[in-house]
Amino acid sequence: MSKIAEKLAELGLALPAVPAPVAAYVPAVRTGSYVYTSGQLPIVEGKLDVTGLLGAEVSAETGYELARIAGLNALAAVGSVVDLDDVVRIVKAVGYVASAPGFTGQPGVVNGASELFGAVFGDAGKHARSAVGVAVLPLNAPVEVELIVEVR
Repeated sequence: MSKIAEKLAELGLALPAVPAPVAAYVPAVRTGSYVYTSGQLPIVEGKLDVTGLLGAEVSAETGYELARIAGLNALAAVGSVVDLDDVVRIVKAVGYVASAPGFTGQPGVVNGASELFGAVFGDAGKHARSAVGVAVLPLNAPVEVELIVEVR
């Protein structure tokens, strides 16, 4: 078992299958020593179980968990083009949060993904980040996460 698979197992997680793209793109692309992921939604077993806006239909606590799921899907996308044991560093994460007017908790929501990356990769999981509030996301998803990852 790989080091990263063992770490995920310790956290009670397993790398899911990469969610199928919902449009004309691929989940991840490697160029040189970097992997760029497409935005990943909190899809579990092919379904988006929670939809809506943070601060309206979706609580910040639920949003945090959904960002964690989207982050795990982003790791699966990375793992579709390289072995996760070859990750040198999570360089940048961008989290998009579908937000009701007045909702300002985007950073706390995106922490769901950021804290996952830290738990899985340790210091190599510490990254630059943007947490962006948006009006709506594909499929009415509450969150979306994308990554730039340095690899060996």
